[in-house]
Amino acid sequence: MINFLKKLFGKKEPEPRFSEEEYNKHYEAKKAALEKILGPMHHMVGHAIIPFQVGGAVDMYCFPNGLPGTAFATMELIKPDGCGPKPNSIGTYELVSFTKQTMPTSEEESKKDHPFNKIERHLCGIMTTVGFYSFETVLNPGETCEVPTKEGGLNTCLVFDHYDPGGIGFIIDGKRHCLLLCLEVFRSEMEYAMQKGSASLIEKLKHAGHYPYSDLDREPVV
Repeated sequence: MINFLKKLFGKKEPEPRFSEEEYNKHYEAKKAALEKILGPMHHMVGHAIIPFQVGGAVDMYCFPNGLPGTAFATMELIKPDGCGPKPNSIGTYELVSFTKQTMPTSEEESKKDHPFNKIERHLCGIMTTVGFYSFETVLNPGETCEVPTKEGGLNTCLVFDHYDPGGIGFIIDGKRHCLLLCLEVFRSEMEYAMQKGSASLIEKLKHAGHYPYSDLDREPVV
């Protein structure tokens, strides 16, 4: 199990410089690759006030047109030259997470207590922490980890999985990458995954209709 204990905010190394044209071309290619797996991207993006590259949060890109609910994806880990997080067993990757909550209406967008907004902020914190660690530590599908909360409460329990429904593949500009699912689970479920294997837990979650969602307004499957 991975336990994220040190704080990496503000400690990222300077990244290679690319031209605006290179960034734009790469962005469009990555967007197209994501949409093949997650469905069309929504025009609303949760942009961070402080960019991820200098120690802020990741931008949250929303995909409400695939599975019921909403998918979130990062688009800042893989660079135009194809480099990115420390390669795991299936390569370099962007992060994804899911909620069963649907996106708010324009009137509801500013309400911090809206269920969608609350879980979007929660998952943004998780994906930001994992995003920073992805450049420091090899994170493999099937591994479990604990992410400390800013409030100093109980750690968040995660299981990582390779997200590739239908075997479509996450291919950007002809280069194969992958999507690493950040799946929040109950502590009892994480401990079960550590003992019996993540594949066994994921099978139970799928059978109960909880995979690939991180919503915890449910009963644990173990």
